[in-house]
Amino acid sequence: MKKHKIVVAITGASGSIYAKVLLMKLQQLSDQIEDVGIVMSDNAKQIWKFEIGDETYKDIPYTIYGKGDFNAPFASGSAKYDTMIICPCSMGTLGRIANGISNDLTSRAADVVLKERRKLILITRDTPISLIHINNMKTVTEAGGIICPASPSFYSQPKTFEELAATVIDRVLDLIGLEHKTFRWNE
Repeated sequence: MKKHKIVVAITGASGSIYAKVLLMKLQQLSDQIEDVGIVMSDNAKQIWKFEIGDETYKDIPYTIYGKGDFNAPFASGSAKYDTMIICPCSMGTLGRIANGISNDLTSRAADVVLKERRKLILITRDTPISLIHINNMKTVTEAGGIICPASPSFYSQPKTFEELAATVIDRVLDLIGLEHKTFRWNE
């Protein structure tokens, strides 16, 4: 079985619960994963602490790279990270990616993933969205990225915030190609 090399970028958009659930699930699926590299913006750390009430992102068993660390392995296509997930993805980050502005590690890694024709998944978390946002989403999609809005589903009858967030994250795990147990329609 091919093991995945994954980059997770966490931006300062509201929705830290999505990032937390994603990181927990990736740990549970470690037998399918070769490496996970993480980059967080300063705002992401502040929002995590505000929304979740702690700094548990510091306890994850993956390397967290600084936002300006262009020596991170996934800043180059030669490291062969096959998937990048930006969770949650701010509209500012989306705009920089759509316009090829690689001014930090997140936007550089996204640029690398797109140029190498690998998988880029942006979990956007904003509403309403403007025409500028829509056009940026179109540009990223045309470049090969996948826009996966943080729009939870309810047909699995989630009981907690984590279960609700997992309805989005489980779709992301499917997009990556990871095998996992989740609610499937009519199964």
